[in-house]
Amino acid sequence: MKFESLTKALQDCLVFPYRLGYRQQTTKMGFYRSKTSTLVLVLYLLSLLNKFETKHNTHHSHPHHKHSHSFVTNTRLNQAYIALQAWKKVIYSDPTNFTSNWVGSSVCSYRGIFCAPAIDDNSTTVVASIDLNHLDLAGFLPDELGLLTDLAVIHINSNRFCGIVPLTLSNLTHLYELDLSNNRFVGPFPSVVLSLPSLKYLDLRYNEFEGAVPSELFNNKSLDAIFVNNNRFTSVIPSNLGMSTASVVVFANNRFGGCLPPSIANFANSIEELLLINTSLTGCLPVEVGYLYKLRVLDVSYNQLVGPIPYSIAGLAHLEQLNLGHNMMSGEVSDGICVLPNLANFTLSYNFFCEEEGLCSNLTSKGTLFDDRWNCLPGKKLQRSKKVCDAILDHPVECEDFHCQSS
Repeated sequence: MKFESLTKALQDCLVFPYRLGYRQQTTKMGFYRSKTSTLVLVLYLLSLLNKFETKHNTHHSHPHHKHSHSFVTNTRLNQAYIALQAWKKVIYSDPTNFTSNWVGSSVCSYRGIFCAPAIDDNSTTVVASIDLNHLDLAGFLPDELGLLTDLAVIHINSNRFCGIVPLTLSNLTHLYELDLSNNRFVGPFPSVVLSLPSLKYLDLRYNEFEGAVPSELFNNKSLDAIFVNNNRFTSVIPSNLGMSTASVVVFANNRFGGCLPPSIANFANSIEELLLINTSLTGCLPVEVGYLYKLRVLDVSYNQLVGPIPYSIAGLAHLEQLNLGHNMMSGEVSDGICVLPNLANFTLSYNFFCEEEGLCSNLTSKGTLFDDRWNCLPGKKLQRSKKVCDAILDHPVECEDFHCQSS
């Protein structure tokens, strides 16, 4: 293969996601998946190009000018070898024998390991990415992983890794994406991630982390996506939530409790997707939610929210999905929300709403997926009984009684 061929392949790799239409993905999660696949492929091609260039230069050198540039002269790959061998020793189940070729010093040939030129020195090859997703590996993360100081990506989702996340990961100052999801990690929130200056994507969902989510997480101005759903987190949602510049935050299926803080208004310039499903939220949905003008997805279903839908939500022109289902909200459903131009899915089932204005009474005619079952809507099918509705509607909610404070 010639250099021109490899260069062309690399160029094709860089435009590949656009050819497949990834720009039309409607969720940030899809965007990150496509971007990560591209990054891994780019790193792999760069690795091939680097190897080929080394062979090419060696082939055209005069014999008596040859110099040995063997792996052992590369300190960073030596460190990577130590780290990966230490990791292999504590992977005690590998059903597909994926790590069976993690043998010898040529770490760039290990399956799931991708090398590229170092950021600070293009002439030095380093381990830049690890992708061990969906392999059913069992084991834990050794402290030696802190030797992989050039890593940009760690993806180990859908395995059986357990234990705690080692503090030595603080050495990974170039880490851009960290995906530990769908494993068996335990202990408090892994505070080591707060010290990673380059981290953009953090995925901790579907583990056994517990305790409070530290407020420092939302002071981080580099994080763009935060997934902490489906753990055992408790306490309350930090009042400085809105200080983050993330565009995606998923808290679902934890036990936070308390109110959604009015300081969420500070999220206005960044947040696009906010999922708070089944997080034991109480009180009213604050009017400040309507200030999040970039919001495309808002899901606060399966909580204990009460009171009306803030009319300010009618100003969210980009809103595509709104799920208020399975709460104790009441009052009327404003026509201003139902006429939102991009609204494609609106769920308000299992609440106590008593009136639907204008288009809301026949929203499906607009082509919107709409679910208003089990409310108190006169003349609609599948509603609560009058007795149940009267017991709630005879005692109007005063949102001020919940003392939700801004900070």
